[in-house]
Amino acid sequence: MPLKAFFQNRVLEAGCDEAGRGCLAGPVFAAAVILPADFDNDLLNDSKKLSAKNRDILRRIIETEATAFAVCSLSPAEIDKINILNASILAMHKAVESLKQTPGHLLIDGNRFHPVAGIPHTCVVKGDGKYMSIAAASILAKTYRDEYMEKIGTDYPAYDWETNKGYPTKKHKAAIREHGLTPHHRISFKST
Repeated sequence: MPLKAFFQNRVLEAGCDEAGRGCLAGPVFAAAVILPADFDNDLLNDSKKLSAKNRDILRRIIETEATAFAVCSLSPAEIDKINILNASILAMHKAVESLKQTPGHLLIDGNRFHPVAGIPHTCVVKGDGKYMSIAAASILAKTYRDEYMEKIGTDYPAYDWETNKGYPTKKHKAAIREHGLTPHHRISFKST
């Protein structure tokens, strides 16, 4: 089924999504994207359903053609302080507030959100596979986060972040048992 362009087309609508919620290490990233009314791309989909190559292709297209976009993150320390759900929501708030245009409506991937400065919002479970703006936000959040994890992973090769991006793989958990936690790990998560 093709992705829908809008939830409602009478107002400027931004899609929001996050990446890195289930990780043991690294920040949570969130993106907000406003797409033009005539945007169309057959490749666009939920970032989890795309290859890394196609995500990178789409990231360039989204960054070039979007009416507005913003990507923000919250550190592991911030996640540990306020919990991952609140950190994900706060990162989305920061992304929305960083947009060069103020949307009249937000489409949020998932089922939980707190209002942003009086902007109406609609939560859509698995919205990144239903709406183009949320799919675009999922791609930006994931590619920015993956790029970040690959960069810091060069300083911590034992943890295999270039491959697992901080998610709880067997190799990542084994490295934690052997080498301990890094400053990039979230201490509020059970890591073994």
